[in-house]
Amino acid sequence: MGNDLAAFAKENGVKYFMISYTDLFGGQRAKLVPTQAIADMQKDGAGFAGFATWLDLTPAHPDMLAVPDPASVIQLPWKRDVAWVAANCIMDDKEVDQAPRNTLKRVIAEAAGDGMHIKTGVEAEFFLISPDGSVISDKYDTASKPCYDQQAVMRRYDVIAEICDHMLALGWGPYQNDHEDANGQFEMNWTFDDALATADKHSFFKFMVKSVAEKHGLRATFMPKPFQGLTGNGCHAHISVWDKAGETNVFADKAMELGLSAKGRNFLGGIMKHASALAAITNPTVNSYKRINAPRTISGATWAPNTVTWTGNNRTHMVRVPGPGRFELRLPDGAANPYLLQAVIIAAGLDGIRSKADPGRRYDIDMYQLGHTVTDAPKLPLNLLDALREFDNDKSLKAALGEEFSSAYLKLKQQEWNSYASHFTQWERDHTLDI
Repeated sequence: MGNDLAAFAKENGVKYFMISYTDLFGGQRAKLVPTQAIADMQKDGAGFAGFATWLDLTPAHPDMLAVPDPASVIQLPWKRDVAWVAANCIMDDKEVDQAPRNTLKRVIAEAAGDGMHIKTGVEAEFFLISPDGSVISDKYDTASKPCYDQQAVMRRYDVIAEICDHMLALGWGPYQNDHEDANGQFEMNWTFDDALATADKHSFFKFMVKSVAEKHGLRATFMPKPFQGLTGNGCHAHISVWDKAGETNVFADKAMELGLSAKGRNFLGGIMKHASALAAITNPTVNSYKRINAPRTISGATWAPNTVTWTGNNRTHMVRVPGPGRFELRLPDGAANPYLLQAVIIAAGLDGIRSKADPGRRYDIDMYQLGHTVTDAPKLPLNLLDALREFDNDKSLKAALGEEFSSAYLKLKQQEWNSYASHFTQWERDHTLDI
């Protein structure tokens, strides 16, 4: 695809463009722009009042302009006369440093300056539920161990196949779809890519899944823990680092433990070093901590970590190394901002490489059964407030992500926590009326 969105529209029969950006809370914001105006928008950007979305701006700030990145354009497979395009936010001719896509691009550029090309993939789990959000959408999906249930996945064939067909048409390389560990839960996988491309696809995937679900009279949710007693929505991230040309995996070394090179170990060391702080971004909501600190689910396991440990091909730890040259971070959940998720992983990993961080002891035990025997590894934060405090205290991670971003994120997330803390609940009445 060239850089001319007007030409793209003419060639593909596009009538409208959705110029889209993602705010600090992961909300996707867009303006619907007719093709006749896209040339001007590509040059000058679409105007937004930043204060009206989750950014640390005031009503007095000038227009925030969302400048579309033509490399990200995607024609909606379910509505061919519309194309979605991710945008970079600018104000007064300068990048808005707190904007998530700008933050990611800045960290990627820093890695490139060190000769590193980051490639990532995500596993975005979701539930298909009733329109009012109260129950899962399939009343027959009741097994205590529903993972990979072929009857249940086929009862939702129309939705899952339509989404997969769209990914095939877009050239994403989808390769498997399954019913996940909770009733009503699904996962769809596509091929890993450059970190920015993965973030754009992840953002579009959430939009696409919700849109197709609505078309079928259902609702899709990526909420970390939408139902008590059921496994939550994870968003596992797979990371590898390649040379500048993107041709040689510099994390791979067959002579090293688990096939992970010295540089790969240092990157992993950065993840372990900053784990408690990066949780504020990989697990960004109050509800997130109902997933990573959950009691056992009806299936027998939460599939989520609560301790900062790593291992080989073992799914009970925060990080696993499933094969040479890459690792999987199992901490993130479905609420993670697609751009900030990638940015914080890269920032932590870069710090690990530069400081030659050691990931520490490798554990190969079943953490769900024997986790109590691990006494020398930090526990992950118990709630969002603890995570925000860890992030605020991690000066090097904040600096790596950018002080303006970090300040804005902490300010708005602290406000969110304060709103939650002041919310009056039935639990309080149930446990306090008779004291």
